[in-house]
Amino acid sequence: MPDTPNAATRASSAGRLRRLRVGVSSHVRAFVRTPLNVALLVAFPLVVVEGYGTAMSAFPQFPRFDAASVAAMGRVNGAVYASAFLAGILGLFQSIGAVQADERLGICGYDRGELFASRLAAVGLGGLLVAAVSIGVLWWSVELAAPLAAFGALTLAALIYGLIGMLVGALLPRTLEGSLVLVFLVDLDDFLSSGLLNVDSPVVHLLPLYYPHDVFQSAVFDGTVATGDALLGTAYLGVVFLLALAVYVRVTGEGSAGRGGSSDGGVSA
Repeated sequence: MPDTPNAATRASSAGRLRRLRVGVSSHVRAFVRTPLNVALLVAFPLVVVEGYGTAMSAFPQFPRFDAASVAAMGRVNGAVYASAFLAGILGLFQSIGAVQADERLGICGYDRGELFASRLAAVGLGGLLVAAVSIGVLWWSVELAAPLAAFGALTLAALIYGLIGMLVGALLPRTLEGSLVLVFLVDLDDFLSSGLLNVDSPVVHLLPLYYPHDVFQSAVFDGTVATGDALLGTAYLGVVFLLALAVYVRVTGEGSAGRGGSSDGGVSA
């Protein structure tokens, strides 16, 4: 038993860190214990990056690009799509599982902040992982002028969509329907934010991938860091974080168990 205030504070901090570590590890194990998830993590970026590059090279009539540039742009768009979509799916499953699983952890002594932090850390680790796999696949066929900046932009895209996946999971706690929403949202966002078409609408600037796309393309093709876009993208991430926090508090609050879970037996941890 701690016999001084400082000792009590250290013991409390150590206990909080231990519970956070246990929470994160349990969320990560729940994901990787399914072999299909691990296979998807590797195969999906490979298929999407190469598939986008091959498909886009069939459309050499884009006014501002030749065929080779269009193929490279297709692979760049595929890397952004793969990172955002996989992180979004991870966030979706984390949010759906939070309602019932976190209530059980709460009974074991976890407070609301620790549970949210563990879910957020799991999504963050997943975002870093999918960004690393996606940029590795892209680097295989497209030379990166500034690899670290490119990795940072992909991570930003993954984190934004990881949090958006949590929001979708809270508002639509069903794995099939939530996944379909993310497919449509990321696909449309990735295409409109890519810059391939000159879309004259300020609404495009509000899309989640608009600023990460600008930073990523500058890093890949020019070797520069678009500082203004990076700051705006980080601010966008902060806003989505606050929304995700508010939604998490709501869905894991008292009386929320009745609306949680997926009717099709989706992810529950």
